[in-house]
Amino acid sequence: MSELLKSIDARTKLAGTNKLEILLFTLGTNSRTGRRETFGINVFKVREVMRTPPITAAPEMPASVEGMVSLRGALVPVVDLAKYAGVTTDSPRSIMIVTEYAGHTQGFLVEGVDTILRLDWSQMKVPPDMMTAEMGGLVTAVTELPDGRLVMMMDVEKVLSETTKYDDEVVYRNIKPLNDSTLTVFFADDSVVARKQIVRTLNAMHVRYVEAINGRAAWEELEKVAAYAQASGQEVSKLVSLVLTDIEMPEMDGYILTKKIKTDPRFAGVPVIMHSSLSGMSNQQLGKSVGVDEYVPKFEPQKLSEILTRRLLGSAPVAQANG
Repeated sequence: MSELLKSIDARTKLAGTNKLEILLFTLGTNSRTGRRETFGINVFKVREVMRTPPITAAPEMPASVEGMVSLRGALVPVVDLAKYAGVTTDSPRSIMIVTEYAGHTQGFLVEGVDTILRLDWSQMKVPPDMMTAEMGGLVTAVTELPDGRLVMMMDVEKVLSETTKYDDEVVYRNIKPLNDSTLTVFFADDSVVARKQIVRTLNAMHVRYVEAINGRAAWEELEKVAAYAQASGQEVSKLVSLVLTDIEMPEMDGYILTKKIKTDPRFAGVPVIMHSSLSGMSNQQLGKSVGVDEYVPKFEPQKLSEILTRRLLGSAPVAQANG
């Protein structure tokens, strides 16, 4: 099954072209609706696809976590995605997708995998409010296939946040406030969980922010600021202190957003920080190739605050920074 995941080198060349590859999978026929939905996950987050090995039950696990499996000497938690998504089905989940992101490895039990689909991020649309409500915010983007099937991109970061204890309150306690009313951070992320974490971090830092649900929405906001700056005779860098962007986002990904910012002279002096659960070295190098100033992995609020502080104070006059 891992034959599906070959040609990684070819995939890395997709960066900066607003394209992605997603692995399609199913969870089984929903006994409530009678539908067999198709889901997707970014191939960059998939390590391998395999037959489900023996699972050892573990105490005090969330209901959707079936237990642990041993993969090459490491214990990996296994999440039954059908249970997690509230899909009632009698279909066996004999396939496991091993994922690796945000520094964590976990297995996802699914009914089956279909194929790898290459498409443009512009084809991935923000899900309608009805779908968001029905799926509990689990779907971050949707697209329609030529055969009429609807593919729902799963928010794997939400799965991680609700099946582990990585986002403990204690990680925000030591974040130091900057108390500088002149600073404003613009950030873009399609994950509700990630946006909440960023907001908590920026609130702890006492830094103002403007948020967007994807790169396209962020670019539209930035262009409004640039137009205002031009009309008022100001530099954009005085109004936008820093841009923080995710990589994977429907309609416009973080690579394209970064390229737009870095190739537009109006945004000279505005640093761009890439904030992603795709924490491999190849992704960091790809970010740098499009002009990213720095890279910080997701779900590390303390590290995020440290990098933001260094960049924000480094770009601000000393008198303001100490104010």
